[in-house]
Amino acid sequence: MNKEGQQFYILLLALCLSWHTLAQKDTSKWKALFAAGVNSPSASGFVEGFEAKGLNFPTINLGVQHMFTPQYGVKLDYGFNRLKIDEVSPEIKVNYSRVNAQFVYDITRTLGFLPHRLRINLHAGPGFSFVRPLNGLDENNQNYFNFLGGMEFHYGISERLSVFTDLSYILGLTNLEDYNPATNGLGAFNGNLLNITIGLAVSLSDCQYCN
Repeated sequence: MNKEGQQFYILLLALCLSWHTLAQKDTSKWKALFAAGVNSPSASGFVEGFEAKGLNFPTINLGVQHMFTPQYGVKLDYGFNRLKIDEVSPEIKVNYSRVNAQFVYDITRTLGFLPHRLRINLHAGPGFSFVRPLNGLDENNQNYFNFLGGMEFHYGISERLSVFTDLSYILGLTNLEDYNPATNGLGAFNGNLLNITIGLAVSLSDCQYCN
């Protein structure tokens, strides 16, 4: 190989390594997210007289997030919520689970005035909900589509770990069925859900707040 050919391949290799390093820092940001908190279901999603408590525990969210750029990314997450029909009996509970695919937008750079370790993410996307009443009320099992939107506040405590709080609203894309008598709708829920959680975000690649 002549001298010009060697120089060309050295230059090509250098460009490839530079691009790979930049891509790893700016676009290959993977995170695992774990959060727990409380939920508040909309009363209109229950049959009148059989509403759940206004505030319920627990809410548990698990997710994986990938940022394609420092500002834009996606995440896939699973959420579990326990609802208690306290007005009727403290023993009657409803399990509300969901799976959502969401777009993520980091607005930190847009705002421009936040401290270095603080980040704010907006997230939204479609999903599917699974409602499972307990205590022998499985005839009122329900499945329907939903749309979730929320905001996360992250504070980095190390290069690979941050604590965050998330405020999310899950819109149920369904309508409450008519039950006759109304007691047949005990445990049914076709409504919206507000989640407030606190959790940890673990970076699986690179520093999550040093861009």
